[in-house]
Amino acid sequence: MWVWIAEVYIVGAVIGLFATDGGPWTRIGLALAWPLGPLAFVFTVAGLIVAAAIAFPLFGILLAVVLGGAWWALRNL
Repeated sequence: MWVWIAEVYIVGAVIGLFATDGGPWTRIGLALAWPLGPLAFVFTVAGLIVAAAIAFPLFGILLAVVLGGAWWALRNL
C-alpha cells in the first residue's frame, strides 16, 4: 500500500512541477505541498463533526453510540 501512496505522490509532484504557473520556486513548493489539501479537508470535516456534536446534542449522542459500537466491534475481532 505504501508503494501505491508513494506513486500517487510522485505523479502529483511531477504534474505540479509542469502544470502550475509560476517561477521555479513556486512550482517546487506547490509540488511538494500538494498532499496538504486533502489533509486539510479531513481536518476541516472532523472539526465540523465535533462542532455539530456539541451544537446538536442528539447528533452527539448518536455519534457517541456509533463510535462506541465501532470501537467495540473492532476490539472484539
